[in-house]
Amino acid sequence: MGRVTERRRVIRVRDGSVGARPDTLVVEEPLEIRLNGKPLAITMRTPGDDFALAAGFLVSEGVLASAAELANIVYCAGATDDGANTYNVVDVRLAPGVPVPDISLERNVYTSSSCGLCGKASLDAVRTTARWAPDASPGPAVRLTPETLGTFPDRLRAAQRVFDRTGGLHAAALFRPDGELLDVREDVGRHNAVDKVVGRALPDDRLPLSSCVLMVSGRASFELAQKAVMAGIPVLAAVSAPSSLAVDLAAETGLTLVGFLRGSSMNVYAGAHRLGLDEAAAGS
Repeated sequence: MGRVTERRRVIRVRDGSVGARPDTLVVEEPLEIRLNGKPLAITMRTPGDDFALAAGFLVSEGVLASAAELANIVYCAGATDDGANTYNVVDVRLAPGVPVPDISLERNVYTSSSCGLCGKASLDAVRTTARWAPDASPGPAVRLTPETLGTFPDRLRAAQRVFDRTGGLHAAALFRPDGELLDVREDVGRHNAVDKVVGRALPDDRLPLSSCVLMVSGRASFELAQKAVMAGIPVLAAVSAPSSLAVDLAAETGLTLVGFLRGSSMNVYAGAHRLGLDEAAAGS
């Protein structure tokens, strides 16, 4: 398996003082995801939780939604001269009877829409492939207080162990509305970190994640909002700004979207009712 960090020699300049020292860097390597033996996608990621990453990616693409739809995930031999396994290629095998998308056509179209090249096509793609709506579970709908939500960024940051050593990783976490931290994953790509936490829930048949809040360390792009919706997550919170298309998607699907979450300060772009703020805002 690949290492998460590596050491490199750097020249460090501090207050006019110059010296050489080793520095710890996060590892970035490509991961090729194959579906039933055929190449599907390549993503740059931090090694680790590769099976979860692949599973979460396929959830966001509308291919997987339950453990019963997944046969297995295995590493494939890498393309090296000695035939050694690079652990940079995984093959996802679907269970018998699960439809396989037309990779040659559908994947190309959906990649473009996921990147936000066409707003209407992006929204339509998620709406037509999402299997759940927010609050899809039979239990009570998710409600939480702004005070509880405001504690999530610091708790996410405190759980970023590799970031402490490298300063170069994004993170995603799942919380319960009462503040219980369920899972944290780190990756050089913020979208990969989300795929990892979603993919780790799939084998335990915990999808849809309709009783969870997704907290991310960076901005809330359309792609992250898409992944939240596809996993049935009702609340997405980010420490930085959302994109306009992410806000549009949240408003259309019923996702609660919070940006610039820093302690007691936050901007609520959609779904304020889950925070009990719609009535308060109306009366201000």
